[in-house]
Amino acid sequence: MSDYTLNASVRNDLGKGASRRLRRANEQVPAIVYGGEQAPQPIAVDKTSFYKALEEEAFFSSVITLQVDGKAQQVVVRDLQRHPYKPLVTHADFLRVEAGHEITMRVPLHVVGEEKCAGIKDQGGELHQLVNEVEVSCLPKDLPDYLEVDISAEELGNTLHLSDLQLPAGISLVELSHGEDHDNAVLSITKPKKRVADESEEGEAGEGGEGEESGE
Repeated sequence: MSDYTLNASVRNDLGKGASRRLRRANEQVPAIVYGGEQAPQPIAVDKTSFYKALEEEAFFSSVITLQVDGKAQQVVVRDLQRHPYKPLVTHADFLRVEAGHEITMRVPLHVVGEEKCAGIKDQGGELHQLVNEVEVSCLPKDLPDYLEVDISAEELGNTLHLSDLQLPAGISLVELSHGEDHDNAVLSITKPKKRVADESEEGEAGEGGEGEESGE
């Protein structure tokens, strides 16, 4: 699990106008932290460190230490509101987490072993990743940055499902808790499909050749 710390301050000046003024100052991002036994608290997050963290994939699946006026609390990112066309975050939602309570989070899937995969290297197959992230349930201390899917032993025609994923201790998949019919496919290794455009070009080339021969 990655280690992130964000500095923030309590935001007492509320409303849309206050949020606009805060964004214009370009030093903090309006946000709210909620959950647990405490009341929701509007805050303003230091923009520089926040934007830097947003560049990393692991930030979105990590427990973050939020320092609000010097008081630390553990949170995860629940939602980001972005400007419709500018690269700006206009508001952020953080959810408090407690050490003894499980949380549900979406974490990315990282496929490894493609260069050793017999289905691709020796049998000419193509990898089709059908799912980029999955929802997991676990204690905050067990939250992974990502789940690894090793395909080095997979062959042409194989399909991996959620139940095939190797999960770290303490991690469960939310989707599988709903029953076997939710055991969705994650990736498959299939034979490449011949492109229609390629077939058309080959046909045209053949027709052109026949015409030249008849002209002689």
